[in-house]
Amino acid sequence: MAGYLTTHVLDTARGCPAEGMRIELYRLGAAGREKLAEMTTNHDGRTDAPILGQEQFAAGSYELVFHAGDYLRASGQAAEDPLFLDMVPIRFGMADAQAHYHVPLLLSPYGYSTYRGS
Repeated sequence: MAGYLTTHVLDTARGCPAEGMRIELYRLGAAGREKLAEMTTNHDGRTDAPILGQEQFAAGSYELVFHAGDYLRASGQAAEDPLFLDMVPIRFGMADAQAHYHVPLLLSPYGYSTYRGS
């Protein structure tokens, strides 16, 4: 089985999935960033399909960019402008071409965390 990449976003301030957040995926290389995908989270805070499917998967360095500011504004959590958190980039590597990589984002208006999920 070939590897693939999934993600999801949880709104830890409200205790629910972050529905409607735009996410971009880039492959990082010597020539810079190459945009591979753009998706929006569904009612469960997940994308409807892997953000990088098995057929496009390749080991390497990547960046997920979460448009947190747009989500925080739409959910009524934006207290000031400029926001403390706007675009949240997460750079990571995928070395095992046979693995499932899951990179979630736990978000609040003033902080976030991530981990390698399953």
